[in-house]
Amino acid sequence: MKTILLAAGTAALALAAAPTLARDDAAAPYTVVESGRGYTRLQDAIDAIGDARGTVRLAPARYADCGVQTQGDVTYVAATPGQAVFDGVTCEGKAALVLRGRASRVEGLVFANMRVSDKNGAGIRLEHGSLSVSQSWFRDSEQGILTGDDPQGVVQIDKSTFTRLGTCEGSGCAHSIYIGNYGALTVTRSRFEQGTGGHYAKTRAAKVAILNSSFDDSHGRQSNYMIDLSDGATGKIAGNWFVQGRDKENYSAFIAVAAEHQNHTSGGLLIDGNDARFAPGVERRSAFVADWSGDAVKLGQNAIGPGLTRYEKR
Repeated sequence: MKTILLAAGTAALALAAAPTLARDDAAAPYTVVESGRGYTRLQDAIDAIGDARGTVRLAPARYADCGVQTQGDVTYVAATPGQAVFDGVTCEGKAALVLRGRASRVEGLVFANMRVSDKNGAGIRLEHGSLSVSQSWFRDSEQGILTGDDPQGVVQIDKSTFTRLGTCEGSGCAHSIYIGNYGALTVTRSRFEQGTGGHYAKTRAAKVAILNSSFDDSHGRQSNYMIDLSDGATGKIAGNWFVQGRDKENYSAFIAVAAEHQNHTSGGLLIDGNDARFAPGVERRSAFVADWSGDAVKLGQNAIGPGLTRYEKR
């Protein structure tokens, strides 16, 4: 079994150590790095950057706070990775961070317990612009990352963990990550685990690179596909480790290609060098790749466990 590099795995220990911080704490938990000025509210720090490019550094704490970025290019970074925790508070009934500026970066943050009335509560709600996320942990929420559509934008996720996310209790399903019609999605060295509904990675991006990550569904509950390329996509899915658990809402496939629409070509999509199997004690039939696209999807050398069909055209 290959080793998956995960940076957010230590976040659980850090979470227990993070103190609760009130908004009026004199320590000014948010610092705009470029000016050196401190703020007690995240929104004030974001507004101070405005349409410029800047960095908000978060002190170690458990935050009952949220923020909306409407412009600019903003980086949100934990002073100590894993010890800045957004816990249960959302803006606009959407997410802890609602992002619709030019670009955003998130580094070393934890997002926990996000729930809203429409069952789409997320750590990050991306509505416009590009997003880069690294060394972050999304847990115990309705969704981890949810985006709108921006065909000119890109989403990059690296060394991050997604734990106990997803639900089908609303009008539709929420997922560990849901990426809308973006230009490209890249997921590297990340972990998806213990899903609680929906898919682990659902994307409508035209191009994908999902590499060297793990999808551990062995303790999932009512989960669906590991990867759902809903509208089709080109790119590469390689070097990943997949385990399907017993408690599934839909166990018919691990990876689904163009199951809903064929808005993007899937010609040349390469699925190679992955390891896929059922959890110990699970015996059933399923497809590693189920393809509705009709395009020339390329399958390389993948290690497929007993009971799995390598490829099914549907």
